[in-house]
Amino acid sequence: MDVQRAVPKTVDAYIAGFPDTVQVCLRKMRTTIKRAAPGAKETISYGIPAVKLNGPLIYFGGFKAHVSIYPMTTTVRKQFQKALSPYLSGKGTAKFPLDQPIPYTLIELIVKFRVKENSAETDKTNK
Repeated sequence: MDVQRAVPKTVDAYIAGFPDTVQVCLRKMRTTIKRAAPGAKETISYGIPAVKLNGPLIYFGGFKAHVSIYPMTTTVRKQFQKALSPYLSGKGTAKFPLDQPIPYTLIELIVKFRVKENSAETDKTNK
């Protein structure tokens, strides 16, 4: 019988549910995202941390052997194709194995790119 974990209500609670090694990576990922997207709001969506600024910006999650960011939009995949290629999993996920250095600089660049994407979309909608 599968036992479902309760969905955390806050990002802090989500992070606290992981072993220390994963928590360290998730905290650094969270800090990296916040630095790249000042003014963004955090929430839990689909059971994982979501960051929103002019709409959904990026989601991140922790697992036993990796941490991930979502979604890798088509434009993000094209823009960062070479840098992301070792990490792509499926259409919309980048998995960063915990036994390798996490590319926080790449995550920061992706978030900054997503901020611009969302801002441009908002500008189009408001015209």
